[in-house]
Amino acid sequence: MLLNLTDVLISEGKTRSEDIMIEMTSYKSRMGDFPIVEKTPLHLKFTNQGAGRAKVEGNAVITQMMCCDRCLKEVPVKIVLEFSREVFSPDVDDREILDESDSGVMDGYQLNIELLVYNELLMNQPEKVLCKPDCKGICKKCGKDLNEGECGCDTFVPDPRMAVLQDIFNANKEV
Repeated sequence: MLLNLTDVLISEGKTRSEDIMIEMTSYKSRMGDFPIVEKTPLHLKFTNQGAGRAKVEGNAVITQMMCCDRCLKEVPVKIVLEFSREVFSPDVDDREILDESDSGVMDGYQLNIELLVYNELLMNQPEKVLCKPDCKGICKKCGKDLNEGECGCDTFVPDPRMAVLQDIFNANKEV
């Protein structure tokens, strides 16, 4: 979805607010495809910052389904988007400003809302997703979810510093 910002970019001191429904139904990245199950309207405020410059402030809450990093159950994850960016009209010739700006969200005098939301979701993805803070994960041997109970597998891991001694004892055993 493109939103025309011509009035804000050319009018000194102009301010405008918009509430826009987010059209995205899923967030796709290298990590996978995450369905969006709940979303609030994207509230945007545009403020002219000088000739051909505007400040874009926005906020929204998006809930997407992700897998727990320990037990792999699907979990709804709420992501709060709050951002402030500066955008420029195509008339701005200052190379230093354009090199630092996020010009990818502008298409002429129009703001690409979907790309803006995608970039913000990308920057706000959680580092670790857990279904609950004390998630026990899955068994390394049989794959049973340890949150549902113990599986009975032998989980003893010998100390690797003592492995050499164990090899000596095993080599000298009488058969």
